[in-house]
Amino acid sequence: MSQDKRPKPELAKVRRYEAAGFRAWPAAAVHYDGTWVVRLTAGHPAKRLNSINPLDPSDVANLPERIARAARRFDAYGRPLTFRISPLSGAALSRHLDEQGWSTLAESLVMRVALDRIAVEDAMDQIPLKDIGRFVGAAVKVRGVSASLRPGLSEIIGAIQPQAGLFVLENDKTALSTAICVHEGDLAGLFEIATDPAERGKGHGRRLVLSALKWARLRGAREGWLQVDAGNEAARHLYESLGFAEVYRYHYRRPPEA
Repeated sequence: MSQDKRPKPELAKVRRYEAAGFRAWPAAAVHYDGTWVVRLTAGHPAKRLNSINPLDPSDVANLPERIARAARRFDAYGRPLTFRISPLSGAALSRHLDEQGWSTLAESLVMRVALDRIAVEDAMDQIPLKDIGRFVGAAVKVRGVSASLRPGLSEIIGAIQPQAGLFVLENDKTALSTAICVHEGDLAGLFEIATDPAERGKGHGRRLVLSALKWARLRGAREGWLQVDAGNEAARHLYESLGFAEVYRYHYRRPPEA
């Protein structure tokens, strides 16, 4: 669907998911500038954890000064200055960034599914891990990322305030797939969904997602949601086949290199 034909998301719904996302995947440090949420995390480089998140389209006063203030914070953390642009950011901020030559990168989709419309009854029952270190080791392995990220990822997971289920699918104690399900009220947010590249296409991710959502539904969740890279066709196909549908999109902006 072209951008012009996509229905405009309801800002109240966007605010709900944005707030849930901040709580479910917490940054190490959070600062506020008006309605901008400035999230910074020294132990992990993810853009989601190191970005300015505007939450009101009308909050665009004194943009040069506020951006310069944020830049100093990012510089102190050794992170590139980054805006995360959702429908809450508004057109005026985007125009300003365009005029200043900021680049656009990494579009993602926020998707949701009503849990009464997804077949979780037959999903395997799985008890979430209690051992954060074991989960983090599995996540690093299936993603093929540097072990240097282990302390930062452990810190993030340990700081999650809502109830979090850590799920790993294994074969002979070898991790095949991972997922985190964060249950808060009627929402079940899915994070760190990944499958070892050598094991993709075998249904591991589908089984683990369904198990995680079954776990959350038994605890009162009524809706599942997640964020996925717009360019990850395989993941999007999986989620759409499970009944997930797009709610809104976001992307990142960075200033031109000096």
